[in-house]
Parts: sequence; structure tokens; C-alpha cells
Amino acid sequence: MSTLSSTQAVIGLVASFFSVVGGVYSGVQYFSRAQQTGELVAVVQDARTDRPVAGPRVEVLSVDDALLTTLAPGDSGRARTRLREGTYRVRVTHPRYASDTRRIQVGSGQTAEIWIRLTPRGPGSGAPAVVGETTRAVTEGVSTVRRFFESLAR
Repeated sequence: MSTLSSTQAVIGLVASFFSVVGGVYSGVQYFSRAQQTGELVAVVQDARTDRPVAGPRVEVLSVDDALLTTLAPGDSGRARTRLREGTYRVRVTHPRYASDTRRIQVGSGQTAEIWIRLTPRGPGSGAPAVVGETTRAVTEGVSTVRRFFESLAR
């Protein structure tokens, strides 16, 4: 049986101390990151019947329209995801309904719930809704390009 020298004992104690401190630091970082997120719950319903809409596409976008994630609500019409604290746009589309886009704020450690009631497209009304969406998309695209060139001119 061998005994440890005092140098070896000190090195062992210092190594143990740093291991414990490293573990505590990692735990604090893990839990602080978890607190910087919140939950988004989107509920999609038919505006006429208040029943869940089957098969909508729920897109979570950044404020500059970058697609962050796509959600698929279940039979209850609910979709949920965790997001970092901040402002987002939620766009819901479905072939038989007019699309809807909302702005939402997700707080740290909180649940942001948004209820989206989609209006069904009537027979023969599909084309105008698509044209309206296309017009809005083109207008937003032109505005983005204009802002880009204005920023270059400064």
C-alpha cells in the first residue's frame, strides 16, 4: 500500500475543486438557457364552426420573414414549439382557407398562445384569395428591395 505525497494530495484536491466548479458552471449555463426560451402554442380553428382545421401549415418566421420552423397541428388544432425570447410572425396556410399571419411576442419562461380562426374560401373564391396573397408578397418583396438599395445609398 502506497501513501500519497503531499504534492499529489494537493493536486488531487485542486483537480476535484475544478471538477466541481466546472459541473456547477455547466448546470447554471444549462438552466439559464432554458429560462431564455418560452413556448408558442398556436390553435387553428374554422372561423364559422370553431372546430379544429385539419392539415394546416403553421410557419414560424423571424421578423424579417426568415422561416424558422414549420409546425403541423394535431387533431385538436394545436401546435406547440419552444422558441427563444423575442418577436415572431406566425403564418397559417391551408388550401381551402384564406391564409392568416400574426405577430407574436414570446417571453422567457412564458407560454404565448395564439388563436387563429381561418375563413373558408367559397366556391370560385380561390383565385382572388391567391391573387391577393401574391399581390401582398410582391409588395413586401418590393419594399424589402427598396430598403436594401436605400441602405446602400446612405
